[in-house]
Amino acid sequence: MNYQKRSLSAGLYFVGVPIGTARDITLRALDVLASADLLAAEDTRSLRHLMEIHGIPLAGRRIQALHDHSKEGAQRRLIEAINEGQSVAYASEAGMPLIADPGFELARAAIAAGCPVTSAPGPSAVLTALALGGLPTDAFFFAGFLPNAKSARRTALERLSEIEGTLVFYESPKRLGAMLRDAAEVLGNEREAAVCRELTKKFEEIRRAPLGDLARAYAEETVKGEIVVLIDRGDSPSLNEVDLNKALTAALSEHSMRDAVDLVARAHDLPRRQVYQAALTLRKGP
Repeated sequence: MNYQKRSLSAGLYFVGVPIGTARDITLRALDVLASADLLAAEDTRSLRHLMEIHGIPLAGRRIQALHDHSKEGAQRRLIEAINEGQSVAYASEAGMPLIADPGFELARAAIAAGCPVTSAPGPSAVLTALALGGLPTDAFFFAGFLPNAKSARRTALERLSEIEGTLVFYESPKRLGAMLRDAAEVLGNEREAAVCRELTKKFEEIRRAPLGDLARAYAEETVKGEIVVLIDRGDSPSLNEVDLNKALTAALSEHSMRDAVDLVARAHDLPRRQVYQAALTLRKGP
C-alpha cells in the first residue's frame, strides 16, 4: 500500500505499534507515521523496520532516538520543532508509548511547554495479557518491573499484597523463576496467577495455575521472550485473631520477628504484610 503525506497539525503524536505481529498496527497509526514532519523512537531500527514492512517511506526524514540514555538536547529539539509548527510522531519499541517507556518524560515536557499532545492508540501487552489470562479484569494494577534485588522485590510485593485488583507485572525471562518464588512466599501459594509469554507472536504461551505451582514449574525451566505475569487479588480471609496471635506468640518465642512472621504467613497462607501488622500489635502490647 502506498501512503501519501497528509497534513498534520503541529503537535506531539504518540503512536501505538505492534507488540509482535506487524499487522496489528492501526490504519491511523500508519497515517501518522507517513505524515509526521519528524519521527522519534525508543528503538530507531524497530520503527524503521516496521515502516518498511508497511511500505511507508522515510522521504528524507531521520528517526531521532529517544530512550533512557538520550541526552536532554534530543527532547528539547522535539519540543522546539513542535513550537515552530511541526508535527512529531513518537513510537516505543513495542506497544503503547509511555507504558514502562521513556516517552513519559517527553509527554511531560510537551505538556509543560503547552504543546498539543494526542495519540494514535494501538496494542498493549498489559491489556492483551488481561484479556487472555483468565483473571478478573474489573480492577487491575500495573506494577511494571519489580526490583532486581530479592529483598527489595519482596518489599515491593508486600506493599502490593492488599490491592483489590489483579496485579500485572513485566518480567525478564532470567528473573521469572525468582520472581514467582518470592511472589508465592509473600502473597501465598494458592493465589491464582498466569504467565503470559510472547503475546501475539508465533510461540505465544499462557500458563494459568496457583502461584506455588508456577514457581515450581519455572524454578528450573529456561524461557525466552517477552513476559507479562498476572496475579489475582487476595481473598481477604476471615482472620481468627486469637489463633493468629497464639501462632505468632509461639513463633516469636523462638525466632526473630522477621523469621516468625515468615513462618506464620507461610503456615496459614496469609499475606506477610497482614501477619507483620499483627506481630507489631503484639509487640506493642495492650
